Amino acid sequence: MKKPTFSAVVLLSVFALLPATSFALNPVIQTMYTADPAPIVHNGTLYLFSGHDEDVGEKGNFNMKNWVLATTTDMVNWTQHGAIASLRDFPWAAKEISGGDGFDNGAWALQVIERDGKWYLYAPLQGRGIGVLVADNPLGPYTDPLKKPLIGGQYDSIDPTVYIDDKGQAHLAWGNPNLWSVKLNKNMISYDTSVGENGLIRHPMTIKALGERIPADAKRGTSYEEGPWLYKRNERYYLFFAAGPLPEPLGYSTGPTPQGPWTYGGPVMAPQSAFTNHPGVVDYKGKTYLFYHNAALPGGDGFKRSVCVDELKFNPDGSVPMVQPTKEGPAPVGTLDPYKRVEAETIAWSSGVKIEPSSAGGQNVRGIHDGAYIQVRNVDFGVTGARAFMASLSSTAKAKEASGGKIEIHLGKLDGQLVGTLPVSGTGGEWKQQLAEISGASGVQDLFFVFRGAAGEELFKFDYWQFSK
Repeated sequence: MKKPTFSAVVLLSVFALLPATSFALNPVIQTMYTADPAPIVHNGTLYLFSGHDEDVGEKGNFNMKNWVLATTTDMVNWTQHGAIASLRDFPWAAKEISGGDGFDNGAWALQVIERDGKWYLYAPLQGRGIGVLVADNPLGPYTDPLKKPLIGGQYDSIDPTVYIDDKGQAHLAWGNPNLWSVKLNKNMISYDTSVGENGLIRHPMTIKALGERIPADAKRGTSYEEGPWLYKRNERYYLFFAAGPLPEPLGYSTGPTPQGPWTYGGPVMAPQSAFTNHPGVVDYKGKTYLFYHNAALPGGDGFKRSVCVDELKFNPDGSVPMVQPTKEGPAPVGTLDPYKRVEAETIAWSSGVKIEPSSAGGQNVRGIHDGAYIQVRNVDFGVTGARAFMASLSSTAKAKEASGGKIEIHLGKLDGQLVGTLPVSGTGGEWKQQLAEISGASGVQDLFFVFRGAAGEELFKFDYWQFSK
């Protein structure tokens, strides 16, 4: 390779040090509606489990059939894994409700935890109780070991949160309008029946514990509504929750143990654009993050919600200041390596695309039309930069020379520097790797794949990509 001049090396080094331009991150998933975030960190990766509001459903009602997963290692790029469990994994819930077969609706707020190499998914099924699924990895497959509810069916039995304390004791809490919990046995699929009311611990619903409800409600004496989330910082336990009345703000209480007794701390977030909200709090790479949901995506409302995230900070005394939601979301905590295979469904922001299960395994991007795009943030091309780009694509056009559209590769912004264009050849519906030359891609950049082609047509499908030097 030709040795670069001194001036070129200096210029490339300056580019590498420039920060990536800040773009919107919230909501974190744009290819579908998501709700009720449940983050967990495991082996350096943040796993974001959530509910899934369907695009189409009964007006004025939740339409939720499955639970989905996305992962990140940098807090800005999210790899979407699609549905990892569904109502059909709970055969005992298949009884007649609302004229359906029990599988039509009701995949409400879940939480997932890992213990001794197994992954445990706790989920309510529209007031029919809380079930548990078990898998060998976060992607599943998940199976039902009990073939019945872990927590019996009653409207109280929604929105479970699960936490394992420093002594190895697992706690499961839930409830609307009351707050309940149990101490799970080590197998994570049963609980200690020697405490509380046959194992069920009913928490005092007092203003001191959970805050005053304003205006007062004859059925609910406190601000607690639903969606509890257990979290520990230093030697203090926190109970974050969706508060009331509707629309829901977020609040918190603190206590010396995961079972309390709780002392109300105050509000954490004002009501958002959806009438519900649901907190998920997790530590990752030296920072603490609050996940929540709103109705910010196009077409969104109280039944079509979208998960967001912002940094959560603490005062010196351990109290929690109000979190102001942002469109930008948190700053990156890592860079993305473009010289390794990257799934096309790894997205910081997108417009006009969806995902689906891929015939090649995993997921792929679909619904690609003229003008749609995908943004990937904080991509580290290095000082010498990239010289080629490869993408695995599927076009229904049979002839190789037939045009399936093209991918424009821009840096910095949607209409930023064009560093390469990949004309998409016909593949007859098969997955084929296609190549393009690249020039000018160096330093840490935001990357935009802009899709071009005939208006009104679905152009092709996109599985993965990789740059080379």
